Formats: sequence, structure tokens, C-alpha cells
Amino acid sequence: MAMSNNVTAILNFVALMCSIPIIAAGIWLASNPDNDCIRWLRWPLLFLGAAFLLVSLTGFIGAYWKKEGLLAVYLVSMFILIVLLLVLLVLAFVVTRPTGAYSVPGMGFREYRVGGFSSTLRNLVIGNVNWGKIRACLADSHTCSKLTQKYATPADFFAAHLSPIESGCCKPPMICGFQYSNPTTWFAPSNIAANMDCTIWNNDPSLLCYNCDSCKAGLLGNLREKWRKANIILIITVVVLIWVYLIACSAYKNAQTEELFRRYKRGWV
Repeated sequence: MAMSNNVTAILNFVALMCSIPIIAAGIWLASNPDNDCIRWLRWPLLFLGAAFLLVSLTGFIGAYWKKEGLLAVYLVSMFILIVLLLVLLVLAFVVTRPTGAYSVPGMGFREYRVGGFSSTLRNLVIGNVNWGKIRACLADSHTCSKLTQKYATPADFFAAHLSPIESGCCKPPMICGFQYSNPTTWFAPSNIAANMDCTIWNNDPSLLCYNCDSCKAGLLGNLREKWRKANIILIITVVVLIWVYLIACSAYKNAQTEELFRRYKRGWV
């Protein structure tokens, strides 16, 4: 029984450590400058990470002080949390699978189409209720203004690997045929009817292409890239948690069997 409790305590400590990358992934998604305007994305991961932390502490205390009730609560709660994490991973994978990116001939960057992303992601992030606040936040950020400092010549700009937000919000779509002046100033459109965004573009730093569909698509493209990176960490974490949980269940079952056998020998059963 003591050996099983010690094993369970060690496994709970490992599970407790696994809560750290989950919380870190949530903080990273929210603190990334490109995601500064959609910080609500951190809450699902932060909630799950904190829940794993508390449940692991419960299991550790139950194993260390031999509290079978706490161990039972730990096993049930951990199962529920692992299922929730798996559901979140599957949803994130399905929602971020489509990509609205397409290559622009002769350019180092890509552009993005809103229709190329999943409808779920579009409705969740750039619905009419959310976009007004996000647009204002993007306009107040320094994402676009920094481009004029980074790229001094047209050649440098056209060869640059712009982020999805920089590509979608800080310049007009290349199909419009605008003449480059600097990264955020463009003149003389030759094909202004090619895309609705061509008529929306404005050289005013507070407007630019923040109302364009290309900007919405850029935000979705950026979010997709970041979630895909976070998913790698979460997949590794959930594999470790499942492994820990299965061993903990086995240790708990063995402890119960040993206790039952001990009682039988003493004539209690």
C-alpha cells in the first residue's frame, strides 16, 4: 500500500508539472503581440491548466497522506480534464485546418482570403460583434507603423516575410495594382474594381486596411499559425497526462486489492 501511494504521489507531481506548459501556452497565445487584440483566447487554456494544477495537488495530498477519498476525487477529476483537453485539441485542429493563405507571384509574403478559413473560426473571431473592438485595437497598435522603419526600399518590402496581420492590414491587396510609396502609403490604383478591399484602402494611418476583409483574414491566419504551434505542446502534454493517469489508476487499483487482501487475512471480510 505504501509503495502504491508513493508511486501515485510521484505521478501526481509529474501531472502537476504538466499543468505548467498548458498555462504557459495560454499566456503565450495572449501575450504574443500579434494576438494582443484577442486576449480572450487565453482563458480556455489558463482554466484547464489551473484545473490540472489543483487536481494534481489534490491527488498528491491524497497519496502522501493516504486519503483514499481524495485519490478517488483525483482520478475522476483527472479523467474529466483529460477528456476536455482532448476535445479542445480536436476542435482546435479541425477549426484551424483550413488555411486562407495564397502566394503572390514575385513576393516574399503571402496574402489571405477570409473564405479560406473555417466558418466556425470566422464567426468566433471576426463576427460583427467582435470585429469593431478588434479593428480599433489593431489601429491603436504599432504593428503597421513599424514597417516603415524595417523596410527602407521597395525591394526590401516585397521580399519580406510579412506576418499575416502585416500582410492583410497594413497594405492593400496586390491585385489592386497600387503604386508603392512606403509600406503603409500606396498611390494610383490601376485596378481598383478588382477587389472590394481596393476601395476601402486609405493611407490614413488610423484607417489603412483595417476595415478590409484581407485584414480579417490576416488576423485569422495569424491565429491559426499560433494555435498550430501551441497544439504541438498540448499534444505532448496530453500524451504524458494519459500515461500518468493510466499508471495512477493501476496503482490505485493495486492498493485497493492489497488492502482487501489484508483485511481478508485478518478476518475482516
